[in-house]
Amino acid sequence: MSVVGIDLGSQSTKIGVARNKGIDIITNETSNRQTPSLVGFGPKSRYLGENAKTQEISNLKNTISSLKRLVGRSLNDPEVAIEQEYITAPLIDINGQVGAEVTYRGEKQRYTAVQLLAMYLGKIRDTASKELKLPVSDVVLSCPPWFTDAQRRAMLDASQVANLKLLRLINDNTAIALGWGITKTDLPEGDAKPRRVMFVDIGYSDYTCSIVEFRKGELAVKSTVCDRHFGGRNFDKALVDHFGKEFKEKFKVDINTNAKAKLRVAAAVEKLKKILSANSAAPLNIESLMEDKDVRATLKREELEEFVKPLLDRVTVPLEQALAEAKLKVEDIDAIEMVGGCTRVPSIKDAIAKFYGKPLSFTLNQDEAIARGCAFACAILSPVFRVRDFAIHDIVNYPIEFVWEQSPDIPDEDTSLTVFNKGNVMPSTKILTFYRKQPFDLVARYAKPDQLPGKTNPWIGRFSVKGVKADANDDFMICKLKARLNLHGVLNVESGYYVEDVEVEEPVPEAKEGDKMETDQPNGDAEAQPKTRKVKKQQRKGELPLSAGTASLDEASVSSFAEAENQMYMEDKLVADTEDKKNELEAFIYEMRGAIDDKYSEYANEQEKEKIKEKLEKTEDWLYEDGEDASKAQYIAKMDEIKFSAGPVIQRYNDKLEEERQARLKVEEEAAAKKRAEAEAKKKAEEASKKAAEPAKTEDAEMKDAETTKPDSVEEPSAGK
Repeated sequence: MSVVGIDLGSQSTKIGVARNKGIDIITNETSNRQTPSLVGFGPKSRYLGENAKTQEISNLKNTISSLKRLVGRSLNDPEVAIEQEYITAPLIDINGQVGAEVTYRGEKQRYTAVQLLAMYLGKIRDTASKELKLPVSDVVLSCPPWFTDAQRRAMLDASQVANLKLLRLINDNTAIALGWGITKTDLPEGDAKPRRVMFVDIGYSDYTCSIVEFRKGELAVKSTVCDRHFGGRNFDKALVDHFGKEFKEKFKVDINTNAKAKLRVAAAVEKLKKILSANSAAPLNIESLMEDKDVRATLKREELEEFVKPLLDRVTVPLEQALAEAKLKVEDIDAIEMVGGCTRVPSIKDAIAKFYGKPLSFTLNQDEAIARGCAFACAILSPVFRVRDFAIHDIVNYPIEFVWEQSPDIPDEDTSLTVFNKGNVMPSTKILTFYRKQPFDLVARYAKPDQLPGKTNPWIGRFSVKGVKADANDDFMICKLKARLNLHGVLNVESGYYVEDVEVEEPVPEAKEGDKMETDQPNGDAEAQPKTRKVKKQQRKGELPLSAGTASLDEASVSSFAEAENQMYMEDKLVADTEDKKNELEAFIYEMRGAIDDKYSEYANEQEKEKIKEKLEKTEDWLYEDGEDASKAQYIAKMDEIKFSAGPVIQRYNDKLEEERQARLKVEEEAAAKKRAEAEAKKKAEEASKKAAEPAKTEDAEMKDAETTKPDSVEEPSAGK
C-alpha cells in the first residue's frame, strides 16, 4: 500500500510520498519534480501533464488549464470569466456545470470540469505508481481554504472517477502547517503559551494568510484569509499587457490578435520575472513572434514594480485581516513562514517584512511544502506507517445555517439556525432537535453568501426526513438529526433518529461537606439508605430514514464518467504502444541496414544480402507512406517479416557467437581444471615433505634421550656400605 500526498496547483502539481526515511517529492517521466496541470486533446489521444505542455502552443483550442479553479462552478460565475482569460480552450455550460468543448480524435467532444480533473488525476496516479512500483489508491489531496462545499464535492467526485480513494481533502494552509509542526520537537506543552506562526502562501493564482497555534502533538488554525486573485499569473498578465503595448508601438505587431504569439510572450515574461527576482534588469528576446518579426526589450525591476503597484498595495491586507480575525497583534506572532513561488518577489518580501517588523522565515521548501504536508496527512491516516501523534484542528471558513418550513403546530417556531459559525473547529458534529408530527425537509446553505467566491449559489443541500408521525397521544415526535462537517470540509446530515421522554430513578448526589446541615438523628438508627429521585430522560427509540440532495454527482453519473475515462485510458495506452512499436520498427530497419554489411556480412551470401536490403527498403517506404498511421498489429507484422528474411543470417551469427562462447567456456574450464590440479599437486607435495621430515626428527630425539638415560643394570653405591 502506498502513502501519497498531492499538491494540486493551478499551474503545476507536486507529488509527495512517505518512505521509511521521510517524505520524498517524486519526479515525472521527464525527471521534473512538478508536473504541469494541463489536459490536452489530440487527433489520436489525450495529452496529459508534460505532453500537454509540449503541445500547448500548437494545440491552443484543445488545451485546458486552471483545472481546480473550474470544478464545482457554473458558467455564469463571474470568476469563471476571469479563468477564461488564462484558458485557451472555449468554456461551455454542461447541465449547469462549467466544462470545455474540444476536438478529440477528429470529433467535437464536451467534458465537464470534473471529468477534466479526473483525467489529470489519473495521470498523477500513474506517475506515482511508476515511481513507487506499487498501485496507488489512498491519497490526500490539497485544495484552497476558500473552496465551497460544491467545489469540495467536485474534487471528491473527480478522485472517485480517477479510481482514487481520497482519505482527506486538506486545505493548502493546513498542509503547510502540518509539515512545519510535525517535525518540531520543542513545541510548548500543557498550559504554556502556544507558538503562533503566520503562514503566508502566495502561489500562481491566489494568496493565503493563515495564523496557526502549535502545542506538542497538535495544531489549531486560528484564522485564514484569502485573496483569490493575487498570484504569479497576475504579475505575468501585467507584464504581457505592458509588452503588448510596447511591441505594437515599436514593432507594429498586435499580440492580442494572435493567441499563439500572446502565449509565447506569457512564457517569456514568466522567465523574465524570475530573473528580475535576483537581478536589477533583464532582457526579453523572442524570435519570429508574428509576421516574421523578432522582438526584443529590456525591463528593470523598478519598472516591474511600477506596473504591478495595484497588486503590491494589496500585499498587507490579508495579514491585517488574519490578525483581526484571530484577535491578535503583530507582536503576538512568533514567526512568519513564507511559502509559494511568488514570495520570491523582492517587493513582496519587503512589504511583508516591513509590516511584521522582523526578518521573515524561509525554513520550508517554498515549492514543495504543501505536497510534504499532504504526504504527512496521508501517513497519519494510513495504517502503513507509524507517525508521531499530531492532531489537526482546522476551522470553518463560511458560516452554515439550516432552514426549514415552519410546523403548522408550532406557530412561533424559528425557521433557521446557524449551526456552524465561522471559526468553529472542523471536523465537527452537531445534533439538531425538531418536534414534528409529519415528515419534513430542511435546507443547508451558507449564511453569508456575500463572502463566497464569485456568485456561488449559497445552497449546500436539501435533506428530507421520513418516517415522522405523531405518537398515540397525538403528541410530537422528538426528532434528532446528526449534522457533520467532515474531514473534507463537506456538510452532510449523516443520520436521524427519534427519542422519547421516559422517567427513570437516579441517585441524588450527596451534598458537599460544607453544605451539610445538622439534624437530629434517632439514636441507634441504621445507616441511611441512598436517596433517589425520578427524572425525565430521552431514550433513543428508532431510526428515521433520510434522503439527501447535494451537489455531489449521483452514482450513475460517476459510473458513466469512470467508464468513459477507462475507455479513453485504454485508447491512450493503445496509441502509446502503437507508437512504441512504430519506433521499434524504424530503429530495427536502421540497425539491420548497418549490420548486414558489418557484423552479419560474413554470415550471408550476396543473394541473401540483396534480399534483406530490398525488404528493408520496401518496409521503410511503407513506414513513411501508407504506414504512417498503421495499427500496432501491422507494425508487429512488418517487424516479423524482416526478422523472417534476416532470420537465417542472424541465426548463423548467433550460432557462431554461441560456438565462440562455448569454446571460451571450455578454455576457461580447462584452465581452471589445470589450476586446480596444480594446486592439488602442490598441496600433496607439501604434505609428503612434512611426513618425510617427521621420522628423522624422532630418531634424533631418541638418540639424545639414550645419551642422558642410565642403564637399569648399574647400581648406585649406598652410603652405608
